Amino acid sequence: MRRDSRLSGVLHVLLHMAEHDGAMTSEVLAKAMQTNPVVIRRIMAGLREHGFVESEKGHGGGWRIACDFSKVTLRDIHAAIGHPSPIALANRTEAPDCLVEQAVNAALNHAFRDAEKLLLARLGEVTLAKLSADFHRRLKRRGGSHQLETVHAK
Repeated sequence: MRRDSRLSGVLHVLLHMAEHDGAMTSEVLAKAMQTNPVVIRRIMAGLREHGFVESEKGHGGGWRIACDFSKVTLRDIHAAIGHPSPIALANRTEAPDCLVEQAVNAALNHAFRDAEKLLLARLGEVTLAKLSADFHRRLKRRGGSHQLETVHAK
């Protein structure tokens, strides 16, 4: 079963961007995330529509943070990337007239809704500022500096 890691990836990119003075190109972000710059541009366009990032064209251009990290929650970012289902489980639908399948699916649907409601509530409790503070605590313990070009180098 394929898992959707877009939320994690977007949060990763945003925290790296917050550590960088100035704009960052899609190419630099894509290299760090080991993906194609087109994927980064597509994600960033959605974040721009919600006011979380802004873009600059031309020499020295790229993407930069445009929001207050203390006011943006993980749930806000989840919404900005299109509300992907936080649960990778799904119901079997091969025999919709089967009463057993109907009973199983009804029970699972109830559990899925409860789990999603709880997860979204928790995502609403965590701000980007809290994530950034956790990163800085970890960085301080390690005693290092943050250089995007080297932190993801293989």
